[in-house]
Amino acid sequence: MPPSRIAVSGSTGLIGAALVRSLRTDGHEVVRLVRRPATAGDEVEWDPKRRYVDAAGLVGCDAVVHLAGAGVGDHRWTEAYKREIRDSRVDGTAAIAEAVASLDTPPKVLLSGSAVGYYGDTGDRAVDESAPPGEGFLPSVCVEWEEATAPAEEAGVRTAHARTGLVVAREGGAWGRLFPLFRAGLGGRMGNGRQYWSFIALHDHVAALRHILDTEALSGPVNLTGPMPVTNGEVTAAMGRVLHRPTLFTAPAPALRIALGEFAGDVLGSQRVLPGRLLDSGFTFAFPGIDAALCAALR
Repeated sequence: MPPSRIAVSGSTGLIGAALVRSLRTDGHEVVRLVRRPATAGDEVEWDPKRRYVDAAGLVGCDAVVHLAGAGVGDHRWTEAYKREIRDSRVDGTAAIAEAVASLDTPPKVLLSGSAVGYYGDTGDRAVDESAPPGEGFLPSVCVEWEEATAPAEEAGVRTAHARTGLVVAREGGAWGRLFPLFRAGLGGRMGNGRQYWSFIALHDHVAALRHILDTEALSGPVNLTGPMPVTNGEVTAAMGRVLHRPTLFTAPAPALRIALGEFAGDVLGSQRVLPGRLLDSGFTFAFPGIDAALCAALR
């Protein structure tokens, strides 16, 4: 992509901050959506709860990347927090899609976040973007989340949904919690360890987002996962190898259900998700294996 003006929501999160750094390094102009009055030239005010976006700030943007949403694992899943998870995604996405559609000259592409939670528990069955949604809370949220981009699609904007897996990074996300435990020698498998984890290195995730922005043929769902999903037991072994620590501890399923409540079902669930459309479109992973992804995160 030649130097462009790109708007990004969720720019202070793990993925958003890395994407903004990457884009600016390559000479792109980035405007950040912020939940307060804009105070700098690179800021645009928005309020997902009110479905408000200062659309004037999006004028001249070639692309909009929407990554904002409440953290799925940040709090115990009370009914109130489940509403926040859902509303932060659906209302925020609707606000951005409506703002994009309102512009006289809309951006060429809207790249909106989603998650592999769309597929639910797939067991040991490998799935790609052609698979239907699963059952349960997260699949239902993902379906509504993706449907909320409809105004932009109807306005003729190329719209892609980045169905993100578990991002391997030291700075945050699931691995931001795992690394300190394993460094202390307190890490181990969760439940029986046979559930698949569809991971992706942060470097590859940012590269994949940029690949989607650059590739006109990509619209609709795109799985952002590595090409070699591994089980939780294999992740545990890899963490021990890379960090040179014992991995003797186990978090039994009943204990996780007590500690995490309903969210434990997703921690213990299995998702063997493959990046079919990324691979078909010519994307190359720099860190396809779990050991490589872990080493990249630590560097």
